[in-house]
Amino acid sequence: MTAQQQMTYLFSGIFGLLVVATAAGAVLRMRTPGGAGSPTIDNLNARIKAWWVIVAFVGLAFLLGKTGMILLFGYISFTCLREFVSLTYTRRGDHHALALGFFVFLPLQYYLIHIEWYGLFSILIPVYAFLFMPIFEALAADTTRFLERAAKVQWALMICVYCISHVPALLTLPIPGFEGRNALLIAFLVLVVQLSDVFQYVWGKLLGKHKVSPNISPSKTMEGLVGGVATSTLIGAGLWWITPFSPLQAGAIALAINLMGFFGGFVLSAIKRDRGVKDWGSLIEGHGGMLDRLDSISFSAPIFFHIVRYWWVPD
Repeated sequence: MTAQQQMTYLFSGIFGLLVVATAAGAVLRMRTPGGAGSPTIDNLNARIKAWWVIVAFVGLAFLLGKTGMILLFGYISFTCLREFVSLTYTRRGDHHALALGFFVFLPLQYYLIHIEWYGLFSILIPVYAFLFMPIFEALAADTTRFLERAAKVQWALMICVYCISHVPALLTLPIPGFEGRNALLIAFLVLVVQLSDVFQYVWGKLLGKHKVSPNISPSKTMEGLVGGVATSTLIGAGLWWITPFSPLQAGAIALAINLMGFFGGFVLSAIKRDRGVKDWGSLIEGHGGMLDRLDSISFSAPIFFHIVRYWWVPD
């Protein structure tokens, strides 16, 4: 089976799922008294509508190839970084460091992916941004809550740019026998992790009784977590045919990225509670901000990238 055929089958399956989900949402709404729906059903339908838009944009990026994918995730990183910084305490002394993050380190990170310079891509932000951004902040001679401000700016760049950039970086991995198919690795990562989020929501609504951590994420339950991760892990194993993995390997990797995805959402929820907000923004109807949709990806993408790089790419 060619890469084009695999991609066609995959997106056809996703399209079919969205059609079924849309129909189910419409039926649930009509079955409520007066056809008015309920907050839960309205939220579900809003999420489904948003997924149509998300899938359309991702599909377009796949059609445009490597450049399109890098531009898409570069835009996503920029939007997530803006959302993170907008909820972060900053002062005038941070402005030059923030400009460095937005207009130097962010585009340079994605340029390095484009030219496939892994050595510098892997250390640009953890080393050079980590050192130079606080230097720029210190030069402003504003010491008010300096450590807090510097740490938050560094965290923002790590989560929103460095971690998320590992998604298009999958396109650069030279996997023997898998040439020309790396975009399918992105599809596997995004589909498995996002389905885990969806099924955690569904299982939580159906069976959820025991809260994981009411103070951090009141809506997350143990039943939802276990059911969502287990369901998505099985789906990941079933998607082995779009990867260089065996079914068992695909399932094990899916389990790893699902767990990291959960903790990504969990950690970023803790940050939102610290800032006293429910969502990072309101860009995506039913989902909140861009970072609300990418929180799980931000933790799972680097892990997935390095699992593949160190086990499937020859030295």
